[in-house]
Formats: sequence, C-alpha cells, structure tokens
Amino acid sequence: MSQSITSELMSTNRRTVLAGLAASPLAIGTARAATAAPGFVRREGIGLMRDGRPWRHTGANAWYLAWLGADPAGRARLGRELDRLQAIGVRNVRLLAWAEEGPLRASVTPGFVNRAGQRNAALLIGLDHAMAELARRDMTGVLYLTNNWEWSGGMMTRLWYETGHYLDNNDPTHPWPAFPDAGAQFYANRPAVARFFDDVRALVGRVNSVTGRAYRDDPAILSWQLCNEPRPGVSPEVMARVLPDYYAWIDATAALIRSIDPNHLVSLGMEGTIASAGREDIVVRAHQSIDYLTAHVWPLNWGWVDGKNLAGTWDAGRAKVEAYVATHVRLAKALNKPLVIEEFGFPRDGELYDPTVPTTFRQRYYRLIYAAAEASLAEGGPIAGTNFWGWNGEARTTRPDHRWHAGDPLMGDPPHEPQGWYGNFDSDAPMIAVIRDHAARFATRA
Repeated sequence: MSQSITSELMSTNRRTVLAGLAASPLAIGTARAATAAPGFVRREGIGLMRDGRPWRHTGANAWYLAWLGADPAGRARLGRELDRLQAIGVRNVRLLAWAEEGPLRASVTPGFVNRAGQRNAALLIGLDHAMAELARRDMTGVLYLTNNWEWSGGMMTRLWYETGHYLDNNDPTHPWPAFPDAGAQFYANRPAVARFFDDVRALVGRVNSVTGRAYRDDPAILSWQLCNEPRPGVSPEVMARVLPDYYAWIDATAALIRSIDPNHLVSLGMEGTIASAGREDIVVRAHQSIDYLTAHVWPLNWGWVDGKNLAGTWDAGRAKVEAYVATHVRLAKALNKPLVIEEFGFPRDGELYDPTVPTTFRQRYYRLIYAAAEASLAEGGPIAGTNFWGWNGEARTTRPDHRWHAGDPLMGDPPHEPQGWYGNFDSDAPMIAVIRDHAARFATRA
C-alpha cells in the first residue's frame, strides 16, 4: 500500500502523523535527536547519548518478563532475574511487549490480544511491573510490538484475524519459505494494519498502573521496536511485490509512535542483510525513518556452523560472523546512525540443552561479538550496544525432550524451541564471567 493509503488508517493524531510522513525520514530522526527530554536516551549522529554522556550497553534478551509480571507468584522471580542481570553489568533488556493469540502451534499463551480484539489486562499490568522493576534498577528496555515469527502469534496471526487463513511455520505441507512469504502479506492488508495501529496506540499511550507514569514519560524505555525480525518475504518475487508496502508500514508506524511519544527512540528490529537476501539497499531504505540500526547474528540457524561439529566448523563460521558484523558497521557509518547487535546466540557444546553441558564454543562466540563492540568503541565507531539471546536464569525444564508445555517455567528460549538451546542459566558461571568482563570494559572505556 502507498503511504497515502497507510495514513488513511490512522484516525487518531491524523494531522501529526501525516505531517511526519510528508517530512523527510532522515529529518524526522534528526529533529527528534535534538529535542529529546532529559533522562532519555537519544541519538546524536552515529552515537547514543543520555544526559550529555555517551550511552552504550551490554544487554540481554528476556522476552518473557511481562508474563512473569502478570503472575503475582512470578513477580518475585522477575525481581531476582533483573537483580542477576544487573549484577553482571547488563543495562538493557529486550522484551516482548505484545503477543497475538491465535491458532499457530507453539505460540505462547496467553497473549495481549485475541481475535475479538479483547486485550489481556493482566499481561498489560505484567508489563507495567516489568517496566517498574527495570526503572528501579536504572535499567532500560527495548519493547517490541509484534513478531515476524509464530512463537508469539505475530503478523501471521493478525492476518488470520482478518482473513481466516494461516500457515504454520515448519509445516511439511508448506515448506520454507511458505511461512514468511505468506506472513509478509500483512503489510498490504488494510484491516490487519489498522488493528495493529490501534494496539500500538493503546500501548504507547498507556499509563503504567504500578508507577502512575505514562509510558511516553518513562526513561526506562530505550526504544519502541516495531517488530521482532520483520522481513519483506523471502522469495525474490514476493520480496519485489511486498517492498513498497513494507517500507510504507515502517515509515507509518514510526510516525504514529512519534505522534504519541516524542521522547523515545524508534527501532525496527530487523536482522540485517540476512532478511533482505543480501541486498544492502533494502536495509538502508528500511532504516531511513528509524533511529538506529539493528543486526541479529545466528551462525547455527543460518548454517554457518554445524552444532554437532563445532570444532570442525568454527573457523569458517567465525569468518562469516566477522564479515556480517563488518557489513553492518559499514552500513551504520554510511547512514550516520548507531548500531545495536541486539540478538546473537550460540549452542552449548554438541548442540545439547542441559545446563550441565559445557559452553566452550559459546564463550568463544560471545567474545567474538564483544570484541567487535569494543573495537568499535575504541575507534569511535557506531556499535552502541549488544544484547545476547537469551537469559534463562533460574528456570529449568524437567522434560527429557526439552520441549515446553503450558505451565512450564518460561525461559529465554521461546516455546517453539528446545528449552536450553541458546539461553544462559544462572549456573553458567563461565558465560556469566564473559558477560561481566565485557560489561566492565564497555562501560568504562572512552
């Protein structure tokens, strides 16, 4: 859909949003960087700043914090997990702030909204608790507003709300890339996008029930993030058709958020060139109205290493990781915007899941990412933060197949994945040492 069609969906704050869409996307980002309120992280060219000081963070992914906060029995664990993260130098946590209930297998329940449009008050209060606990520790959160993938409902479920049709990921009758290609039709579906905008308005305009503070006025939010790993399809023919609607959705959503909340950064949540079939022009255009770039790096998922032969495939995989990070550093410099490596994960030795299994190669991988961040810092480059995936903390599964079932403790490994695949447990002393050491260096070097 064109930008004019997209703007028709925005009945609230229409004049402000249309003005934002009419402006240059780069000018939007620059103007916001100059007028952000005290206490908020803002962008200055290639860096992030907070109250006149450079902002950089060692961060984690813990998508499930709102679910802990929604359960009175889970709030004590919420505090314990954030205490653990704070103690090792984590300043930022990336968390899921919306989830759609629907028919997809392995999708987390409950969600924030269902097909009837009913919003889950308990989960919204749970998010309030999560944000209040982050604020108490002077930590910040990146809140992502939907998902390209099935594990929290996401765009495919939003299409099902409007059309009654859906595909499941990893369905043998609809092999890859049927799922992401079908889900990319979201961007052009007027009713689906309109309902998404309604939910964005509700959340961005929310007042925290725990603190009494409007979300727009809360410095504990580092950025609103449009989506977890939004892709314009995968197949070339789908991508060519979807790209205009993809760009329009990005620009319109960013403008809508800013019309409600002028204080916070807006990020996209894109993986980088892996999501654009290697096309750098797509990454550049997608970030024109966005405050900073993101990169996700998954060597095992992308076939760069063999989980059962990490020793034999490490060197080749490392070279690909280094090249991927270097590409996104270069793109960030070209756009004069910061870069956050906000997802990076690696399996335990032998691609096993139990917390007793060593993390020899995971430690190497984290050091590789952290070394890139430290090198960027030393040369005045654009990497402003890193967020490892993910934090399992004290959660454990008792199931021999390591599969999640309703009622099991929530981990950084989402419900559709083996529990313990990528997440770090509170017993992972060697990993915790790697994270803590980097956090100390990244926080103090000038």
